[in-house]
Amino acid sequence: MDFKFTPEQEQLRREVREFALRPDVQKTVQEIHKLDDHFNAFSKEVYEELGSRGWLAIHWPKQSGGEGKTLIEATIVQEELLYHGVSMGPYGLTIGIFGNALLHIGTEEQKVKYLPGIAKGKTYCCILYTEPNAGSDLASLVTKAVRDGDDYVINGTKIFTSQGHLAHYGLLAARTNPNAPKHKGISAFILDMKSPGIGINPMIALSGERVNEISFEDVRVSARSMVGEPEKGWMKLNEALAVERTSAATGWLTEARRMLDHICSYVKEKGLGTDKTIRLKLARLETHWQIGHLLLWRSVCLTVKGDLPDAEASM
Repeated sequence: MDFKFTPEQEQLRREVREFALRPDVQKTVQEIHKLDDHFNAFSKEVYEELGSRGWLAIHWPKQSGGEGKTLIEATIVQEELLYHGVSMGPYGLTIGIFGNALLHIGTEEQKVKYLPGIAKGKTYCCILYTEPNAGSDLASLVTKAVRDGDDYVINGTKIFTSQGHLAHYGLLAARTNPNAPKHKGISAFILDMKSPGIGINPMIALSGERVNEISFEDVRVSARSMVGEPEKGWMKLNEALAVERTSAATGWLTEARRMLDHICSYVKEKGLGTDKTIRLKLARLETHWQIGHLLLWRSVCLTVKGDLPDAEASM
C-alpha cells in the first residue's frame, strides 16, 4: 500500500502551512483563544479568505464553487490549519454535512442557491438533528413536518445545536409520516434560521461551549426545500453522519497531535526523557495516535473510492 502523497498534494500542504503561519493569521489565533467561548469564535475575514483561495470546498466540483479535488486534499487543508491553531469555524457543519448533503442529493435549484455562498465562506449552516429524547437513537425523533398545500409546517424542539445562533440555514430532520416505522417516515429540509416561529435559546455544554435549544412553532417551509426523497431521510442522515465523523476525527486527531508534540517538547526541555515511566506513557500515546490517524486516512481513501465508510468512521 502506498501511503505517499502526490507532489501536488505536498505543495498544497506547504501553501496551507505558509498561510496558517502568516503573522496576521496567527494574531487572530491568539485573540480567539483568549475568548470565553472560543469554541464558536472564528475570524470571518480568515474564513472568507480560505473560501476565496478555494480551500473550503476544495473537494467539490468547480460548478459548485469547488476546485474539483478530492477529500484527500480537503483533509490536508484541515490538518495544516488546525495543527497551527487556525479555527475553521462553521466548516464541519457547513461544508462537511450541509453542503455535502446538497451536493449529493440536493436539487439543481438548491445547489445553485446555496453552494456558491457556502464555498466562498459567506454562508454558515447548522444541523438540526438531536432532540431531548432522540440523540444516539436518532430514529426516535418526534419533530413533525405536516404538509399544508405547497408548504410543510414544522413543530418540535432540537437541542445541542452547535452554531445554531450563528447559522443562516439549518438542515432539519423531521417526521413526515408518523404512521411509518421509526426508521422510516423521516425527511430532511433546508430551513432559513430567520423564519418566523423559530426560537433560539443558549445551552452551555460541560466544555463551556455554547450549543443551543431550537424550538419550532408552526414554522412554514416550502416543499421545494426538502432535501432528497420524502421519507428516506434516515438513510441519508446515516451517510451524512459518516462524513461528519471523518471530518470531526480530523479535528480531534490534529489537536491531539499538537498537544502530544507540545508534551514531548516539554519533556525534552525539562530533561525528563530518561524516565522510563514517562517514556512508556508517551510511547502508548504515540501508538494510539498513529492507529487513529491510519483509521482516519482509511476512511478518507474509502470515501474517495466511492465507498461509504460508516463502520470505519465510527471506529
